[in-house]
Amino acid sequence: MNPIMKYFAFEHLREGPLRDTSAKFAALAADVDETLPNGPEKSTALRKLLEAKDAAVRAALDL
Repeated sequence: MNPIMKYFAFEHLREGPLRDTSAKFAALAADVDETLPNGPEKSTALRKLLEAKDAAVRAALDL
């Protein structure tokens, strides 16, 4: 497992919009990690997905 994957964990969040939003990004990150070959582009994709997840979770705070 790619070390960045630990930042996609969502199980610690309570039920609701934050957890739901985070879970969607975790599922996509897992798919990317499992299906793409290791390399700089995969690392960049996961890093940018993490940035997007963080922004989306912050946006979900207003729900």
